[in-house]
Amino acid sequence: MKPNENENNSSPSPFAQTYFHGTKANLKTGTLLKVGFNSNYSQYGQLNHIYFTATLDAAIWGAELAAGDEKERIYLVEPTGSIEDDPNLTDKKFPGNPTMSYRSQHPLKVVGEVTGWQGHAPEQIKAMKDGLAKLREQGLDEIEN
Repeated sequence: MKPNENENNSSPSPFAQTYFHGTKANLKTGTLLKVGFNSNYSQYGQLNHIYFTATLDAAIWGAELAAGDEKERIYLVEPTGSIEDDPNLTDKKFPGNPTMSYRSQHPLKVVGEVTGWQGHAPEQIKAMKDGLAKLREQGLDEIEN
């Protein structure tokens, strides 16, 4: 069964999948993240999907790499519709989706914020940003939207 496939079950399950969204946006519980807004990574403009992950590490990268100088934040999110593997990572860069990265055309509901998480070392962030800049220079940083 794919995550969120049993949408008719309205009671919470202690075994429900947890999803995260890393960003620098200051959001409130109950906020709906919707498609049609600019990407967290300004060079991509508006996206047709909302991206999220089931691993805290991938969400941390999302927060650390997001554009802007605001505080890095990680939110617990709940899909409101169908989801799919993120084709920008799955089977292209990380076969089998080990990052557990997903996307949806349906809103994500913010249900909480993760606090007290540990970010990556500054040299790791610099190396990642340098690698992304190199891909951008080579025209290889396109998002399958």
